[in-house]
Amino acid sequence: MASGKIVVYGGRGALGAAVVNHFKSANWWVANIDMNPNDKADFNITVPKDSSWIQQEEHVVNELASALQGQKVNAVICVAGGWAGGNAAKDLSKQADLMWRQSVWSSSIAATVASKYLTAGGLLALTGAKAALEGTPGMIGYGMAKAAVHQLTKSLGAKDSGLPEGSLAVAILPVTLDTEMNRKWMPKADFGTWTPLTYVAQLFDKWIKGEERPPSGSLVALVTKESVTDLIVE
Repeated sequence: MASGKIVVYGGRGALGAAVVNHFKSANWWVANIDMNPNDKADFNITVPKDSSWIQQEEHVVNELASALQGQKVNAVICVAGGWAGGNAAKDLSKQADLMWRQSVWSSSIAATVASKYLTAGGLLALTGAKAALEGTPGMIGYGMAKAAVHQLTKSLGAKDSGLPEGSLAVAILPVTLDTEMNRKWMPKADFGTWTPLTYVAQLFDKWIKGEERPPSGSLVALVTKESVTDLIVE
């Protein structure tokens, strides 16, 4: 028997793959929702890239219904997203559109999935960004999209949000995650200020178990200094 069931939205990215690996090694049933499958997941839903927001949601909801057969999941974790720079003078709408699709569409669909398939007291975790608590002039589209995820999280944590009773809606707000790509592009950075992917996966695990949970609707910044990560509830 599986220890539990979890849905990872963006389970092919660096953080998503780390979350899939963590829960698979603990004998969980894991569904991955992404543009590409993750062979380690028990079930993959491939999102049709050129479909509309509504079509993507319908596809994900229907595919998951057929996999779960009336069962519920303990957590829905959305770590889908991406990054793009740029200010108002260069391709603002183009960059904002891409960021909106990657961060806001996925987070919104994850919330719909949680409203239908999350067990009472379960976890819905989204991914914001600490930078988006303030202005982001060098990456405006990114900041707009992440700020929208923050607003969505606060709404989901409030009464009458449509989530199951007692569930926790929370957004993690990383500064920099310690990924291969980040190391490749920023080889001279201080890696002691980057948050390890395993730390994030373990944090989700704790919250699923009901340990050290922040209030629902919280934005939780992950601030790492000298390889020690502190959680700051915004």
